[in-house]
Amino acid sequence: MISGDRPVRLAVVGIGHLGRHHARVAASLPGVDLVGIHDHHDGRAGEVSREFGLKVLPELRDVASEAEAAIVATPTVSHAEIASDLLERGLDVLVEKPMAASLEEADHLVSLARSKGRVLAVGHIERHNPAVDAALKMVRSPIFIEVDRLGIFTRRSLDVDVVLDLMIHDLQVALSLAGTPVEEIRAAGLAVLTPLLDIANARIAFRGGCVANLTASRVSGKKVRKLRIFAPALYLSVDMQARTVSAVRLTRAGPDPQISTEEVEVPHEEPLARELADFVDAVRSRRPPLVDGSAGRAALALATDVLQAIDRHRQAAGGVRA
Repeated sequence: MISGDRPVRLAVVGIGHLGRHHARVAASLPGVDLVGIHDHHDGRAGEVSREFGLKVLPELRDVASEAEAAIVATPTVSHAEIASDLLERGLDVLVEKPMAASLEEADHLVSLARSKGRVLAVGHIERHNPAVDAALKMVRSPIFIEVDRLGIFTRRSLDVDVVLDLMIHDLQVALSLAGTPVEEIRAAGLAVLTPLLDIANARIAFRGGCVANLTASRVSGKKVRKLRIFAPALYLSVDMQARTVSAVRLTRAGPDPQISTEEVEVPHEEPLARELADFVDAVRSRRPPLVDGSAGRAALALATDVLQAIDRHRQAAGGVRA
């Protein structure tokens, strides 16, 4: 166990768009000594190192010699290789979502972390959104979950489809809310501006009666991040972008049912800072992180099932993709 008065020595591997934000937050996070950054692109690593006053670590072996924990924010295809290397070298690892390019790779990471006694966290940042966290603490036995995650087209994360890029956030949240196995999936999707799926919708039925309807798009006209949860005597509307929660309650205290609306108090905290703080505390205390390897693997498995359902729908529709 790490001494409570010593900062956790942390490194960031992969300094693209998301890795840059990891470096920014980690550099100012209490209890963290950001010992350096690593990226295969020397120019990009140098730019970020100058911006935040960080050391460039040229090789993964340098990361292992300087740090005791690392964030892997490289393209998805390299997650398993890099995270495995660091776990083998004895580091605790937070790997961005999706945690791997396949379930076989995800299984390997989970098994390796367990055998090495290492912390393995997966970067499902929406689970650390204070508005989502507040909503999840209020709900018991949800009946219906609806999520709209719409984004404006960019050139980032085009190595994966919209299910693995965007919808996987909400699949992980839906799994946390439902808490029961999936019984049925119906899904459809389209490739619009890229060779991969850019728009997708999934209807997921869980054992016990909960149903989730999830829509994700990376070719929309505006950015939308909305979560709605229906439960007995409770409806929650969550704006994940604004980090607000509205609650509508049904009470039967008197002779007539009453409906009341309230704005739920949500801490003003950055989700990425909460995610990294959770990882650092897990490294320090050796407890499981909020989204551990098994939870990340479950989200990837459900995303894979959604993609298979989309493929079945496409085939039934005569092979049309766009």
